[in-house]
Amino acid sequence: MFASFNYLNSSSKILKKYALSVVDATPMTKSKPKQQLSKLDSPTCDSSEIHLDSVRQVKPEIIPTEKAQQMADFFGTLADPHRLRLLSALAKQELCVCDLAASVKMSESAVSHQLRILRTMRLVKYRREGRNVYYSLKDSHVTNIYREVASHIDETEI
Repeated sequence: MFASFNYLNSSSKILKKYALSVVDATPMTKSKPKQQLSKLDSPTCDSSEIHLDSVRQVKPEIIPTEKAQQMADFFGTLADPHRLRLLSALAKQELCVCDLAASVKMSESAVSHQLRILRTMRLVKYRREGRNVYYSLKDSHVTNIYREVASHIDETEI
C-alpha cells in the first residue's frame, strides 16, 4: 500500500518522483536492484537495445487486434471455474443436462445458463433425444485444449 501525495506548491516536486511505502517508509523508485526481485516480478533486460532482426522476424506473425480480441473472449469464457467443471465432465462423456447438474452439484437452471455461454463460444454442442438434451464437447480442438491445459496445470515446476 502506498501513500500518494498532492502537489501543494512547486517546492514539493521531489514528492512527485517518489512514493513512500506505508509499510516500511522507504522510497519506491522505478527500478529495483536485482537482489530485490521477488518471484512475482518479471525480469527485464538491463539495456533497451532493440534487436531489429528479431523484431522483423516476429512482427509478421503477430495476430491482428480483432483476432486477439476474439481469442481473449474465448479464454475469458474458459476463465470461469463452473464452466471448466462442466467441460471436465463433458471431456469424459456426453451427458444430459440433468446428469451434468447432478455431477457438478449445480441447479439445472445454472447449468443451462453456463451451457448457453459455452455453446455461444462453440465449445459445446447438443442433440435432442426424446425429452432429454445431451451435451458434448464441440470437437477435438476443444477436447485437446481442455486436456492440454489440465496437463499443464498438473506439471510440477522444476
